[in-house]
Amino acid sequence: METFSLIIIRSAVRGLAGYDIKKLMRNQYFPPTFEVEQFHCIHCGVFARQEWYETLEYSTRSMMQTGIKMTICSHCDKKCFWFEGRMVVPAESPVEPAHPDLPDACLQDYTEAKNIFSQSPRAAAALLRLCIQKLMPHLGEKGDNINDDIKSLVAKGLPALVQKALDFCRVVGNNAVHPGEINLNDTPEVAQNLFRMINFIVEDKITRPQEIESLYNQLPESSRKAISKRDTNT
Repeated sequence: METFSLIIIRSAVRGLAGYDIKKLMRNQYFPPTFEVEQFHCIHCGVFARQEWYETLEYSTRSMMQTGIKMTICSHCDKKCFWFEGRMVVPAESPVEPAHPDLPDACLQDYTEAKNIFSQSPRAAAALLRLCIQKLMPHLGEKGDNINDDIKSLVAKGLPALVQKALDFCRVVGNNAVHPGEINLNDTPEVAQNLFRMINFIVEDKITRPQEIESLYNQLPESSRKAISKRDTNT
């Protein structure tokens, strides 16, 4: 009887040539990508080196490639399996994790969207639209109508980049709920970018103001009173 076994050998991969080192320094998220040397591990969430391996099927008569590749994370030692350029095990979508400062009211929708993205980008986008709507009260708006809330924020001096990020989420999310010009199941990368846009909005409108406020409050009280008096007199 012929017997079969599996052989695993090291595989050549791409290095960091395609990465923007400045983005790495800003702690940007790099999703698991086929044959790339380093990315954020889907298991542990750490940006780490990935060891790539080919798998071969070996018998007493022949040896052939299976088409399946395996990665092992250098940080957590857990494995992922890839076929035809896509991660197949685990099946969880390699999308950006939620920003640590994303409000709890939004986190459940974001997490659910992340969990179903690979099965239905359209359903994930619809949940992220709801996430944006729930985020609006944390930005000082009513949260009843996203378009009206964005208009109000722009009137208050919202930076153009944040406005574009919000409108991107609004338009893509609307296409998920109502028939539109964007087929999200045919172009899942558009829906995938919603996760990144939401984190960008949270970073700009919630995290940075908190960080600046924390630093400002470290100034001596006398200095803060003098600044307040200066600005009141003007």
